[in-house]
Amino acid sequence: MKPLKVVYVSAGVLKNANDQILLVQRPVDKPMAGLWEFPGGKIEDKESPELALQRELKEELGITLDLNDLKPLCFTSYSYPDFQLVMLVYNCSRWQGNIDLRENQQAFAWVSCQDLKTYSVPPADLPIIEILCS
Repeated sequence: MKPLKVVYVSAGVLKNANDQILLVQRPVDKPMAGLWEFPGGKIEDKESPELALQRELKEELGITLDLNDLKPLCFTSYSYPDFQLVMLVYNCSRWQGNIDLRENQQAFAWVSCQDLKTYSVPPADLPIIEILCS
């Protein structure tokens, strides 16, 4: 059996003043289209997870954040059929700018912890929801 390619990503748990968590919907032209996820993306070569998240949030949502406002939350790993995902997850409750969906994002929602479990998410995101809502 051939080993799976490992893909490293950073994701952010962005919380607003009402303690709601930001979810974004995956674009129709991507795998797992229509599912909801925590914003973030792939870590590029020679890029730290924090810098990757800072870059991805700027590219996807049009917001900027100070790296000092990122607090490590957890990591998760999941074996998809074509690759092994390793996701490093950070809490963030401060950023500059308003959410402005870019890069073909479908929609976003601010979700309470009690409603978080009602959203369809990729399997790799399930452990994050368990941590947030336990």
